Amino acid sequence: MEQKIEKFPWLYLLILSSVTFMAILSELVPSGILPEMSEGLVVSYSSIGLLVSVYAIASALGTIPLITLTMPMNRKKLLTILMYIFGVSNLIVAFSPSYYLSAAARLVGGISAGVLWPMVSAYAMRLVPSTLHGRAIAVTMSGCTLGLGIGLPIMTTIGTELGWRIEFGVIAAIIFIIAILGQIILPSVEGEKRTTANSPFYIIRNKSVVICLIVTLLTIMAQYGLYTYISPLVDYFDFVGGIKLASILFGIGTILSVVLAGKVVDNHLGPLTVFLFTLALGTMFLFAGFKGMPYVSHLAFLLWGVSFGALPTLFQAVTTKQVEKGKDVATSLQSCAFNFGIVFGSAIGGAILDQLSVYHIIYLAIVLLIVPILLSVFSKRTFWQKDMNTGDHKLKHKVI
Repeated sequence: MEQKIEKFPWLYLLILSSVTFMAILSELVPSGILPEMSEGLVVSYSSIGLLVSVYAIASALGTIPLITLTMPMNRKKLLTILMYIFGVSNLIVAFSPSYYLSAAARLVGGISAGVLWPMVSAYAMRLVPSTLHGRAIAVTMSGCTLGLGIGLPIMTTIGTELGWRIEFGVIAAIIFIIAILGQIILPSVEGEKRTTANSPFYIIRNKSVVICLIVTLLTIMAQYGLYTYISPLVDYFDFVGGIKLASILFGIGTILSVVLAGKVVDNHLGPLTVFLFTLALGTMFLFAGFKGMPYVSHLAFLLWGVSFGALPTLFQAVTTKQVEKGKDVATSLQSCAFNFGIVFGSAIGGAILDQLSVYHIIYLAIVLLIVPILLSVFSKRTFWQKDMNTGDHKLKHKVI
């Protein structure tokens, strides 16, 4: 039975937000301590970088089948199990004597993430009325944004100053604490019985869901294709203030973006979508046209953060609006597209960086953003209608 809370359940959603905060840290921490892990496990930088890719690929491939398999499970019980798996996988890395054991632990963590990302948003939505679904997702997914902007720099500092094994140990300890708090505080929400209507094969026939997946894939390829190489971008522009100031400005922008999304996503989804996509495109033109000019480039990094921060909220909110049943499955499809967008975007960006320069990745981002902008403007059925739960389901669930 779903527990719809009359008042906005800040405590529950903040706990779920802490879950996404730690989940994004679990995924990305090796990227900030490449030299330390490379020396400790006696492998190359690229091998340590592969620990991030393995995690993302495992998450992408495991999302759809595992979400479908675990759909009937109680949401609180499933979340608790996933958090303990996350904690154990990070603890294994903290004490691992070999690279291959670390890779195996990362693989298990990535598979767990494939279930967690779509499930946690669906859990949050079941705690509030349908008119507040977008806001619930925004609060829950804000942990992802804060993890990138605040958590990752802090954990990287711990890793570089105190040791990378201590960093993974700290992450594991915090995850265990959150798991225990969630087990005590979060309300119990039953799963959803598997039916034809909530199967991935049925949902993928929904034209609007397909549009959401295309938009997610291309936008994330554009954003992460450049964001993955933000340090070389800062160096190329000879950015005043260096990577630290660029990261601060970008982080401030992401926080502003999440706050904005939380306020308008439920009632102004279409305008928010167009705004974020066109702002991203405009930012790329600022990068391309002014090539690191002081003040303009500072503004560009801030605006880039604004265009970036609310994307997890936006994509999950718009995808879940397209279906009445199987929201977990719909978001698993979206999460899969999101993860593959990261993998493809960073891979193509890396190839461009090797053959040309980081500056040319900006043009890749510009090209990739054109289709999402056009779809967000002209796909009225997908982006410009109210929450389908308040309207006619038959009108929205039109299949190909």
